[in-house]
Amino acid sequence: MTDQSGAERGVAKLGVLKAMAGFLKPYRLQVFGASIALICTAAITLSIGQGLRMLVDQGFSSHANEAALNQALLLFFAMVLLLAAGTFIRFYLVSWIGERVSADLRKAVFAHVVTLHPGFFESQLSGDIQSRITTDTSLLQTVIGSSVSIALRNALMFIGGLIWLFISNPKLTAMVMLSVPLVIVPILVFGRRVRSLSRSSQDKIASVGSFVGEAVKNIKLLQAFNHQTLDRKSFEGHVEVAFDVAIVRIRQRAWLSTTVIVLVLGAVTGMLWVGGHDVLAGRISGGELAAFIFYAVMVAASVGAISEVYGDLQRAAGATERLLELLAAENRILPPAQPVALPQPARGEIAFEDVSFAYASRPDHPAIKGLTLAIPAGSSLALVGSSGAGKSTLIDLLLRFYDVGSGAIRFDGIDIRDLDPQDLRAQIAMVPQQPVLFTGTVADNIRYGRPSASDEELIEAARAAFAEDFIQRLPDGYDSFVGEGGVRLSGGQRQRIAIARAILADPKLLLLDEATSALDAESEYQVQQALERLMEGRTTVVIAHRLATVINVDRIAVLDHGELVASGRHGELLTQSPLYARWASLQFDDANTQAALAAE
Repeated sequence: MTDQSGAERGVAKLGVLKAMAGFLKPYRLQVFGASIALICTAAITLSIGQGLRMLVDQGFSSHANEAALNQALLLFFAMVLLLAAGTFIRFYLVSWIGERVSADLRKAVFAHVVTLHPGFFESQLSGDIQSRITTDTSLLQTVIGSSVSIALRNALMFIGGLIWLFISNPKLTAMVMLSVPLVIVPILVFGRRVRSLSRSSQDKIASVGSFVGEAVKNIKLLQAFNHQTLDRKSFEGHVEVAFDVAIVRIRQRAWLSTTVIVLVLGAVTGMLWVGGHDVLAGRISGGELAAFIFYAVMVAASVGAISEVYGDLQRAAGATERLLELLAAENRILPPAQPVALPQPARGEIAFEDVSFAYASRPDHPAIKGLTLAIPAGSSLALVGSSGAGKSTLIDLLLRFYDVGSGAIRFDGIDIRDLDPQDLRAQIAMVPQQPVLFTGTVADNIRYGRPSASDEELIEAARAAFAEDFIQRLPDGYDSFVGEGGVRLSGGQRQRIAIARAILADPKLLLLDEATSALDAESEYQVQQALERLMEGRTTVVIAHRLATVINVDRIAVLDHGELVASGRHGELLTQSPLYARWASLQFDDANTQAALAAE
C-alpha cells in the first residue's frame, strides 16, 4: 500500500511538472533570460566572498597602502552594482513570468470549465470552482514569481558556497557538511506533511468562500427567516476548521525552520571556534577566515531560505493539483468527429424516439421512460405534469445538456448526437421560469441572445417583449446597471428582459418554462401577446404549470413519472385523460369555466 501511494505521489508530481512546463513553454525566451540573470547574480554574490578576502588581507593588513585599499573597495563596489543590475532583471522577468503563467492558467481553466456538461456541476460547488480559478492561481503566481526564484537562487548559492568552502578550507568544510544530512531529512519529512496540509487548507478556504457566496446571494431570504445568528455560527465553524488546518500547517513549517536554524548555525558556531584557533595559530589568514565565514553563512542562509520556500512550493503543488483536476475533468457532451450539418434554413422539427434517460446520481430511477413524441416544425407543444414528471429533463435533453440513455432525439431528422452542440443550440432560445440576468447593463443582457445584434434590433426586441417602457424609465435606460443577478430589477422586469433576449436570438426552436409566471396581470397579457407573435413560424415547447396558459397550443403532452400518458388538445384531454381532467378541476374555478375554455 505504501509503495503504491508513493508511486501515485510520484506520478502526481510528474503531472504537475509536465503541466507547468507546458504553460512555461511559450515564454522560453523570458525563462532563459531570467535563468541567465539568476546564474549571474549567484556568481557575483559568490565572488563577493573573494572580494571580502582581498579587502581584509590587502586593504586592512599592516602592509596595506591607501591605493590597495581603494582598489579593493572599487572592485567590491563594482560587484555590488553588477549584482543590483542582475537582481533587477531577474526580479522583473521572474515576476512577469509568474503573472503571465497565472493569467494563462486562469484562462485555460475557465475556458474548459464553461464547456463542461451541466452534470459535472451537480457534484461540484460553484464556490470551490471559483476559489480554484482565483485563489489557487494567485497563490501559484506568487510562488512562480517569487518562491521558485528564491529556491533556485539559494540552490545555486548553496552549491557554489560549498565549492568555495572546499577550496578555502577542507577541514572546516567537513564540519559544515556534517549538518547537511541532518537538515535535508527534516525538510523532506516536514515538507511532505506541509504539502498534504496545504491541499487540505485550500479546500477548507474554498468551502468558506462557497458559504459566503451562498449567503450573500440569498441575503433577502436569509434575513427574512432571521437566520443571521445561525448562519454566523455556521460560518464561524467553517472559518475555525480552516484556521485549525492552517495552524497545523504553520506549526509544521515553524518546526522545520527551527530545526534548520539550530542545526546549521550550530555547525557554523563550531566552525568559527576551530577557525578562530587556526587564525591565532597562524595556520590561515584573517581574510581566509572572513571569506570562509561569508560562504558558510551563505550556505546556511541558503538552506534556511530553501526550507522556508519549500512550504510555499508544496502549497503551490497542492494548488496546481486542484487546478489540474479541473483541466482534466472530462466533458461527456462532445461534438462528433465528423458533425452533420443542419439543413439550411433549419426547420425546427423535433422527434423523440423511444427515449429513456436516468441521471448519473440516480441510475436506478429513470427520469424518462420509453417516450416517443413528434413535434412538427412550426407547431407548439405544451408539457404538463406534476413535479418530477420529467418536463425539465426533456428540455435539458433537447439542449443536449445530457445524452439519452437509449433511443434518440432528432432535430430536422438528424440525431442531435451527430450535431455539433453549438450548431444545435444556435437554433434554440430559452426563457426560464426564474429569469437569469448577468452582472452588467440592460443592453448587455438582452444582447446575450445575439452579441452581433445592432442597437436597433436590440430596441425592437425589447419593444416586442413590452420591456421598452420600463427600460426608458431607468436612470440610464439601456445602459442601466442591473446588479448581480438583476437584483436592481423586479421579477417581472427581469422576465421581460429574458424574453427580449430570446426574441433577439430569433430561434427556430423556442423553449418556454412558464415564461409569464413572474408578471402581473397586465404585463402577462402583453407579454403573452408578444410570445404568441414570436411563436408564429417557430417550433415551441412550453413547460406549463398553469393549464390556462396553454389551452391554445397545438398539442398538450401529459407526463407522469417520466412517461407520456396522454396527448392532444385541451378539450380532448378533458375527456380522454382522467389525470389531466383532475388537474384542470383543481385549477379552474368551475365547470362553466372549463366548458368555455374547452370550446375555445
